[in-house]
Amino acid sequence: MGNAAGVRRDFAGLERRRMTAAKLLKQGVSQSEVARRLGVHRQSVIRWARQLAQSGRAGLKQAGRAGRKPKLSASQLRKIEQALKRGPEALGYASGLWTAGRVRELIEDQCGCAITKLTFGASCASSAGAASDPPGGRWSVD
Repeated sequence: MGNAAGVRRDFAGLERRRMTAAKLLKQGVSQSEVARRLGVHRQSVIRWARQLAQSGRAGLKQAGRAGRKPKLSASQLRKIEQALKRGPEALGYASGLWTAGRVRELIEDQCGCAITKLTFGASCASSAGAASDPPGGRWSVD
């Protein structure tokens, strides 16, 4: 199921909820009652109880980031942003129009990271500024 688009998980809040469940389970509260009190599915409490039995409270600690790790680091993204702001002409293109193909080439040239059309399109669609024009130009479809 997951979260709605653009909604970030509150990892600290999720961990607090698991720790509350652990406390209740240690007090002898039934798994069904823990689920009701915390507003979660009983299967989640069953999983947490299993982790608690196997690894203790450490097994319920925050898992870390969700999803695939980004291909580009923060410094690489800043480098790309600076190149986008300079505009396509500064990079040798005849027109001042940013195309998806040009941006993909820029990423590959600047970072050595090949990105497919599908990955690039999904990245643009999920990024905060996807609907707006890129710095120094406008988008065009290849």
